[in-house]
Amino acid sequence: MPQDMPPVGGYGPIQYKRNLPFRGFRPRTYLLAMTVVMGYGWYQLVKEDVGAYPYSPLLQAEEDRDQVRRHLADQAREKELLGENLPVYNTNRFVRPTFAATPGNLTK
Repeated sequence: MPQDMPPVGGYGPIQYKRNLPFRGFRPRTYLLAMTVVMGYGWYQLVKEDVGAYPYSPLLQAEEDRDQVRRHLADQAREKELLGENLPVYNTNRFVRPTFAATPGNLTK
């Protein structure tokens, strides 16, 4: 019985490299696009004038009214507890207080 031999001229080449399809852009393209989008956003942010916002005076007035209401309520609460209003800071200048909303059961 004759032995099996390769075909005349040999076998064809064996494909050993991965043949992956091209998907998407190069990373450099994504980086460039992200830089352009972020640059445009920063440009818009810097270009926008805060005072040009049409409702900013209304919102500032609302914040001021709330600040005065809280300040007067705080003074009334101090007068009720202490009997007189004592200055917290060693100055006659108004120091804008900071209010932090905290749960009532944690501040005892």
